[in-house]
Amino acid sequence: MLKVTKFGGSSMASAEQYKKVRDIVLSDPARRVVVVSAAGKKDKNDHKITDLLYLCYAHTRYGVDCGQVFDMITSRYFEIRDALGLQVDLETEFAVLKKRLDEKAVSQDELVSRGEYFSARLMAAYLGFQFVDAVDWVKFKMDGSVDQPASYAALRRQARGEGVVTPGFYGLMPDGQVHTFSRGGSDITGSLAAAALNASVYENWTDVSGILMADPRIVENPQAIPEVTYDELRELSYSGAQVLHEGAIFPVREKNIPLNIRNTNAPEDPGTMIQEQFDTDADPSRFITGITGKKDFSIVSMTKRGMSNQVGVLRAMLSVFERHGISIDYTPNGIDNVSVVVPTESIAACLYNILAEIQQEVRPDSLDVHDQIAVVAAVGRKMAFRPGISGKIFAALGQAGINIRMINQGPDELNIILGVDNRDFSRAIQVLYDSFAK
Repeated sequence: MLKVTKFGGSSMASAEQYKKVRDIVLSDPARRVVVVSAAGKKDKNDHKITDLLYLCYAHTRYGVDCGQVFDMITSRYFEIRDALGLQVDLETEFAVLKKRLDEKAVSQDELVSRGEYFSARLMAAYLGFQFVDAVDWVKFKMDGSVDQPASYAALRRQARGEGVVTPGFYGLMPDGQVHTFSRGGSDITGSLAAAALNASVYENWTDVSGILMADPRIVENPQAIPEVTYDELRELSYSGAQVLHEGAIFPVREKNIPLNIRNTNAPEDPGTMIQEQFDTDADPSRFITGITGKKDFSIVSMTKRGMSNQVGVLRAMLSVFERHGISIDYTPNGIDNVSVVVPTESIAACLYNILAEIQQEVRPDSLDVHDQIAVVAAVGRKMAFRPGISGKIFAALGQAGINIRMINQGPDELNIILGVDNRDFSRAIQVLYDSFAK
């Protein structure tokens, strides 16, 4: 049995957090592959190391001295190393890095990857595990996508010891340059490692005890979700839930490897288990898995009499958005009307051009735009088997005086999407949570 464990920035923020990580890893002999992020914030007034590295690069690019910021970075790692009593020569490597930075001889991607690199160096020494640099196994293609076969083969060659620590977030391009994933990309590295080694489970350790049923900034102490399918996770993530990097799902899903979200600060909590399907439900009484959403959408609504009998009207409308490079989130419709729901920010610069082109090509009877719309999603794989769920949702919002501006539900009934006014967003989340989670 093999478990790949990934620890996020909050788990790498201080020597005390390193000790928690060591206890977690050594408590289970199956945890033999460890992926780490750069050091995160120790407290709300602290800085993430990756943010400081980006700032260093910006300073250097514009000819501003970055010495003070660079010292903040080095002092964090020196502090962790010394508190743990490790004999790792960081001074030499930092001196070389600073010289290359001053000479503008280091790329932005390579510079910001050093947070993960130094975290992994220290963690490998602390655990007594083998250090495997991400550039030695995460291989990118020229288009920036991961070469999975080459990466998997390289890690299998490298990871032959009893234990391995590798940095997340970056890898190597074919031309020998360091390349990073988007922010949060260490999740992807962990997923790739799990897939490469055919792990029995991929554990993603963070600072919450799994995926929460609602945003804790809106709902006080929301319940954790014990089990969630990959399809539900996709819906929750798309609709606004910040769970883990979307790219982390695909490698483990392809190999049917369960993904377990755990809390470094509460390792006894089981967290959330994510997999393709479950034979039994952890809580058969719960048929809504999670409630999430996002604010600041616009609804472009078109009415054209007889539209249902005219071929190509919807295609003509959607092609206008396509020409402007606008991705459409939802398209609720009726017999003679159709609405397009998009983030307001995405159409702000071209809205009037879009409206003019729709008028010209479709000649609708009416064309309206509604702003300040929030999208709220109730997600759950068991909603399809419970009659009256939609009615209960509408009744709960109606009793709270919340006006529903848009409704969208797919035939698989995995989610129910509602549009409400921005001002009602938080209250709608709270009302639905109170109605279905308690």
